[in-house]
Amino acid sequence: MIQQLTVEAIELLKELISKQSFSGEENETALLIMQYFSHHEISFESDKHNVWAKNKHFDSSKKTILLNSHHDTVKPNKGYTRNPLNPEITDGKLYGLGSNDAGGCLVSLLATFTYFYNRENLKYNFVIVASAEEENSGPNGLNSMLKIIPEIDFAIVGEPTLMNLAIAEKGLMVLNCEAKGTAGHAAHGVGDNAIYNAMEDINWFQTFEFPKVSETLGKVKMTVTQIEAGSQHNVIPASCKYVVDVRVTDAYSNQEVFEIIQSNVKSEVCPRSLRLNSSSIPKEHPIVKAGIKLGRETYGSPTLSDQAVLTCPSLKLGPGQSLRSHTADEFIYLNEIEEGIELYIKILNEIV
Repeated sequence: MIQQLTVEAIELLKELISKQSFSGEENETALLIMQYFSHHEISFESDKHNVWAKNKHFDSSKKTILLNSHHDTVKPNKGYTRNPLNPEITDGKLYGLGSNDAGGCLVSLLATFTYFYNRENLKYNFVIVASAEEENSGPNGLNSMLKIIPEIDFAIVGEPTLMNLAIAEKGLMVLNCEAKGTAGHAAHGVGDNAIYNAMEDINWFQTFEFPKVSETLGKVKMTVTQIEAGSQHNVIPASCKYVVDVRVTDAYSNQEVFEIIQSNVKSEVCPRSLRLNSSSIPKEHPIVKAGIKLGRETYGSPTLSDQAVLTCPSLKLGPGQSLRSHTADEFIYLNEIEEGIELYIKILNEIV
């Protein structure tokens, strides 16, 4: 059965690659996933471009595992030498946009869910969500499904980890900042230069270290990534706007980090969102122990995923390699998908 599911998973991934599915435009890939469920006689539901299902013998008295990965993609960068929407297999690699991030994970989880779908007397229920709008953290992705699907006790989020166990993930907070001053003529030196005021705060962002350090994720990291000021060479600017990318660890909530920043800088600071918090799962959790038993390593991930919208314990785990995500001529090895399906099933069999 696993071999057949693997063959079907690879064929589905090729079909998914061939359909444009930029964030918010996932209607065609959503249809392919619905067709997959229908082919396997799996009852499913959809909301916007999210497609979800629960196992055949779902029992509301049992705890529930969420299996999740996304079917949207970023837009291809200009470095592509291949057609990003043309799935090609060369030397054991399947090329195409979204093959690695996160198509390989998605089809592997679909195969895993199908494997368990008809099983009776499981210790846990299964819910799977093939979600939209992950790449742009949009409003109509997994976050919008949490009020629709059954309550989740813990989750496996499919992202490329080389099937190692990402037991923690950094959160993200993007800050729009503005340092104020007073305009004046540069020749006279009259005025309060907003750029100089911004430099003081930018120096703080560059040098400040948060006292709490995460055992898994290390330090909170703040990086100034954009800056804009001035209208002409001879006018002292009254405003300097800049953007700060803040990667938050599980030692803090986004709100806590924001309050520390506010108390230390003079600039006006406005977070674009506070909802993309860090996430983690205890190393003693049964699903983590099952993965370790099978020889998988644990680590903390610096990259963001749909884990950020979950409040339950969650594990990031999937075939493929994170460093290939969003690169030109993106690919995943076919044997990574085979290994992914096999390991997902083995790990879950340890606990269900």
